[in-house]
Amino acid sequence: MRPGNTKAIEEMFNSISSRYDLLNDIFSFGLHRIWKKKLLDILDPKYGEKWIDLCCGTGDMSMLLAKYMKSSKNIIGLDSASKALLVARKRSKQKYSSIDWINGDALKTNLESHEFDGLVMAYGLRNLSSSYEGLREAFRILKPGGRAGILDFRSFRGDSIQGLFQKIFLSLYVVPISSLFGLGREYSYIEKSLVNFPSGSKQIRLALSAGFKKAEYKLIAKGQMGILLLEA
Repeated sequence: MRPGNTKAIEEMFNSISSRYDLLNDIFSFGLHRIWKKKLLDILDPKYGEKWIDLCCGTGDMSMLLAKYMKSSKNIIGLDSASKALLVARKRSKQKYSSIDWINGDALKTNLESHEFDGLVMAYGLRNLSSSYEGLREAFRILKPGGRAGILDFRSFRGDSIQGLFQKIFLSLYVVPISSLFGLGREYSYIEKSLVNFPSGSKQIRLALSAGFKKAEYKLIAKGQMGILLLEA
């Protein structure tokens, strides 16, 4: 699968949606929950604010937002994969029923400009056909002074021990295990998606070019993951 192929990526996430949460726990040893919590610890969402979770998938970040804000009102989860949203709706039905799940495009949300106090995106930016356009749309829908946090794999350039570890981890752990679930081809896409994914420093430059007045990139997970922190 070619990174940036919007329709193919949407179909891929639809196909893995029923196994997505289980495999996330297996591949990260459950640590993805800590990384997502770290993101919200930094952003500090408040009760009464309006937040959006772009590329929300099966809804982890949206529901974690609701937990932080002590309310599931004023939270939107948006994703192009309809089957992933079905899982999200089912998961949120009991405790977080007020979350508004929208089937839409993160590059063209059709939402009002300056609508949100905050925005999160976990493992979605590298799947967009244009990181810059994704950041520009995020800036458009945030209120002036609104804050955003984008969590994703770190993209490595050149030779490094961390980059080598990432390649070995993805090719010798993630792909073989996902193959046991019949999803090896789908999960082999992760490594492909990182080839042209902007580095942390380039993400900062793209964000500032998209209109954000502040941009900072923090490394977490022993340098394997990065958080792009933004202020509109």
